[in-house]
Amino acid sequence: MRPKYVVGNWKLNGSLPGNESLLRAILKEVSPQPGRHLAVCVPAPYLAQVRGLLEGTPVAWGGQDVSRFEKGAYTGDVSGAMLREFGATFAIVGHSERRTLFGDTDEAVAQKYAAARKAGLVPIFCVGETLAEREKGVTESVLARQLDAVLEVSGAAALDGGLVAYEPVWAIGTGRTATSAQAQEAHAFLRGRVAKKDAGVASRLPILYGGSVKGSNAAELFAMPDVDGGLIGGASLVAEDFLAIWRAAVA
Repeated sequence: MRPKYVVGNWKLNGSLPGNESLLRAILKEVSPQPGRHLAVCVPAPYLAQVRGLLEGTPVAWGGQDVSRFEKGAYTGDVSGAMLREFGATFAIVGHSERRTLFGDTDEAVAQKYAAARKAGLVPIFCVGETLAEREKGVTESVLARQLDAVLEVSGAAALDGGLVAYEPVWAIGTGRTATSAQAQEAHAFLRGRVAKKDAGVASRLPILYGGSVKGSNAAELFAMPDVDGGLIGGASLVAEDFLAIWRAAVA
């Protein structure tokens, strides 16, 4: 049985006192659960604080992006080695906000995935279609294009030890959520496409769902055979909401 993951993406949110209050509230309930993993991906300035609060606990942490480059004249970038120095386990790559707002291409995302793996991080590789693309019936071709970029650069073996997150762009922060059947269909497609390259890797690959996941819908989504947890946005900023999703993953 594949492990399940619940990973919070704080996006451009947080403050020193607010972060401490949130994490202490989460830690009051969370205990180690075999095959279940909880983590938060935080803005880079808070990595030191988060490490101090979470080190030695069942909650891991990571970055929200990673540079394609190891070092050099790349103002504003954060390398994988830098994230590792702060004890990070994960790095999100290819989030739709990075793609649409900051111009990350499929090729750049593939390079970031490779850089994260080289640095010893677990990449959380995001894919997903826009509402216009879904309505045109091209969801699978969009997912295939995004996935194939990583497969071409790193090969299927590089997905072993990484995570994929299906995040339909039309469901991120909108309150709209893909139905459990829609999520399962997309996840099954992604797993099947990896299986064409390496069936063993595909069978082990955790694929998370992201897009307005809440405590009220998490259990139904996580019950789908190819949905292995969630990448959580807004709900990860409220302790009780995040814990409700965690409870669904460990039930």
